[in-house]
Amino acid sequence: MSELERVMHIEDDPSIREVARIALEVVGGFIVKSCSSGQEGLDALKQFTPDLILLDVMMPGMDGPQTLAHLRTLPETDNIPVVFMTAKVQPSEVAEYQRLGAAMVITKPFDPMTLPDQIRAIWRDWHGQD
Repeated sequence: MSELERVMHIEDDPSIREVARIALEVVGGFIVKSCSSGQEGLDALKQFTPDLILLDVMMPGMDGPQTLAHLRTLPETDNIPVVFMTAKVQPSEVAEYQRLGAAMVITKPFDPMTLPDQIRAIWRDWHGQD
């Protein structure tokens, strides 16, 4: 298993995007590509190949589930873990996100200080490591 280094974060809210970027870069030491929409994220894949994608569920235009569906049709992203970040975390909603192919769901609001450790744990689980 390779080490988790490159994270793409797709989020339409600029404040959340900035807090997550700082948490991931400064606290986590990751290389981060922040995108403001699902389409921007898909377009950015030409220049940035992420190890993991953090994806907002509710966005205007192409929402998180639609973006995930597009990601799963691309050979270069078919096996990249996608983690939804959302305030909509009722058990039925989480089960639906996982049915769609999400590796995990992180609840908003998230703790910037623990976000990097959360995604490292998801990364290890995705690759079957303890």
